[in-house]
Amino acid sequence: MSDWGWEYDPSEEYLTKGLPPGAVAEVERLATELAALGMDAAKVGEPVGKEGGLRELPIFGGLGLIGFPAVPRDSRVYVVNIVWSG
Repeated sequence: MSDWGWEYDPSEEYLTKGLPPGAVAEVERLATELAALGMDAAKVGEPVGKEGGLRELPIFGGLGLIGFPAVPRDSRVYVVNIVWSG
């Protein structure tokens, strides 16, 4: 188990405004799983074959997308963008 955590940046209210509750729950579930991966979260999602930086991960089979960096010095995954087209 990782000692990493996750949080919204800039804020939950800003990033989740207007999203259905199920989409918010899925974002939070995925963020929890990413934090559990710790440093390996920097390898998940797009771009493939490149570690670190801003990562993107589809949600709900492509109905949405979350953007996140995994920041080792903070032991944190920051959810910085949510795109929802559902």
